[in-house]
Parts: sequence; C-alpha cells; structure tokens
Amino acid sequence: MVLNKKMKIIDLTHTFTPNMPVYPGDSVPKLEESIDTENNIVHFHLETGMHVGTHMDGPLHMIPNGRKLSEIPIEKFVANGHLLDARGKEKIDVELLEGKNLQEGDCVLIYTGFDKKLREPAFYKDYPDLTENFARKLVELKIKFVGMDTPSPDKVPYNVHRILLKEEILIIEALNNLSELLDIENFEVTALPAKFEAEAAPVRVVARIS
Repeated sequence: MVLNKKMKIIDLTHTFTPNMPVYPGDSVPKLEESIDTENNIVHFHLETGMHVGTHMDGPLHMIPNGRKLSEIPIEKFVANGHLLDARGKEKIDVELLEGKNLQEGDCVLIYTGFDKKLREPAFYKDYPDLTENFARKLVELKIKFVGMDTPSPDKVPYNVHRILLKEEILIIEALNNLSELLDIENFEVTALPAKFEAEAAPVRVVARIS
C-alpha cells in the first residue's frame, strides 16, 4: 500500500521517559543509558511494569485464565475510530454514544483532557469513571477496544475492567493528543502493543486521517 501524501498521522502515545509517573504504590520504572565509548555504541536498559505510560490491558489482567496480549490476533489492534468528548464529565455514560454510528469491530476513544495532567498527582486520583452501563453498551456493540487519556476506565473494585476484558474488549490507558481528533468524523486507529507474553504491554497508538 502506498501512503497517501494527503493522509495525516497523529501520535496518541506519551513518550516513555526516565522519570515516568506510576500509579501510587507501583514500582518506579528505570530507563537508563549506557555507552560503550571504546566502540561508540549506545545501549538503553528498561525495567518497568506493564501499566506505565500509554499501555494496553489484555484479558488476563482481570480475568482468570484470560488470554495474554501476545495471544490476541493482530487484526484486533486496528479499527475505525470514534472520539467521545467527555471534558468536564465526572461519569462517562451511554448518552455520549448518541449520534455515533458505531459498527461491530470499531473502537472508541474518550477525550477528557487528562493527558495534560500525566505528571500531576490529580492524574491518578481525580479522573472520571466509565459507568458499568457504558461498558455493557460497548460489549453489546462488539467494539474491538476502548481507549482514554486517563489512567483507568474505573476504580476499585474495577467492575468496568472486568465487564470489558471478559468479552476481550481491550483497554488502552493514558492516551495523548486526543484533542487533535475533535471534529474529525472518520479516522482509523492502529494500537500495536509490544508482543510480551504478559497481561498488558506498552502500546504505540496512532490515528490515521485520510
């Protein structure tokens, strides 16, 4: 396929830096550079949990015997996208889906503006939740994945996680730059997680606008 020169690609991923913030209580990641001066070679070493920065949750994260991300077919990671503007909402409910022509196999992205708070304490405390009714509606619509610019779709006891992951609706957390999709009717999302044999993984997410 030849890339259309008029096509716009938007990166929806936070850059993983040496000082990435983490959910309170999680281990702090390490991204360290080492240099072989004799041979002029640079190496980086990464030590991290899977739920840092922009990442994807797979079924095993919350569902006993659920599949690891490495077991999910590659087709699951590409979908036609729909952006929901949830700025100012404390609860994200089904009314935000009104007027959206969602089809089976599409994806939903939720813009709250919390991407700007990634390095603030409020990012992990004051974010809005998806309601269980909203999650069930996504299951009914058979979407591939849902993504948001917050650290999670819900809080303890994580019922929304379980509703979605039980049906293998993947969850992308801590997206970035969703504001660039406001007023865009048609776009495609590619969200490729690193192929770790694990319950979650860092993910590079891009939107393609033709």
